[in-house]
Amino acid sequence: MKTPGSSPRARPVRLGPRSVAALCLVGAIGLASLTWPFFSGPTSQVAAHAKDAPWLFAGLLVLLVGVVAATISESGLGPKAVAMLGVLAATGAALRPIGAGTAGIEPMFFLMVLSGRVLGPGFGFVLGAVTMFASALLTGGVGPWMPFQMLSMGWFTMGAGLLPGPDRLRGRAELALLAAYGFLAAFAYGTIMNLAGWPFMDALSSNVAFDPQDAVHTNLARFVAYCLATSLGWDLGRAAVTVLLTLTLGATVLKALRRATRRAAFEAPVTFEDPAGAAPVTPSGRTP
Repeated sequence: MKTPGSSPRARPVRLGPRSVAALCLVGAIGLASLTWPFFSGPTSQVAAHAKDAPWLFAGLLVLLVGVVAATISESGLGPKAVAMLGVLAATGAALRPIGAGTAGIEPMFFLMVLSGRVLGPGFGFVLGAVTMFASALLTGGVGPWMPFQMLSMGWFTMGAGLLPGPDRLRGRAELALLAAYGFLAAFAYGTIMNLAGWPFMDALSSNVAFDPQDAVHTNLARFVAYCLATSLGWDLGRAAVTVLLTLTLGATVLKALRRATRRAAFEAPVTFEDPAGAAPVTPSGRTP
């Protein structure tokens, strides 16, 4: 519980106007690049260029890097926040291969939920995108799907930082909230990644593939069938593991993250005391 007179939690990355605008822009472009099959009828010019779309959508990676850079530069990300970002991203990237190829067992999602909750939406988006980028390099999973993975994980982790009661809700109620969010977000992540790859299946090889000549409602039915047939088991496994780890280890991890955040004192300026009694100076050499 928040005690009287205590200050709100410090956040290593605060979203300013430029960062919010950049996030909204890349979010809108990302949604358009994922949902375009449902807005392109049989006579649409977009459908005629379905095979060219991966090259256009790969440009999202450049935008994502730009969003991360804008967020970091505007927030004035200090060395302590950079260090925590590196540690959490490395941990998440190392956790991902543990369940590779095993029914959606991906413990990194649990860490992303708790990190976003404690460190806020700004840090959450940066952490999610960087972690997915690092894990792609670690596992050799670099390809046209990587920008969508970075965007989806950024959204996933940022959403945890936007959940209600960050300074008041504690204990079992908070764990239940995070478990419920992790369960739903695990399915949302799988659905987004299905949208990223489904339009580029060969329509002649499957009756659940996207066909630009079919009506929108027909393709929507095909997509639902595709999700049920190919990814439901993986999404359910991912969701179950996230819930299980959140309920069993969540209290300990949340406590550790909050203790580290308090000790880091992200928003407190770093100063050095002169042993001779002179005025303290900041790392830049200026007197505060």
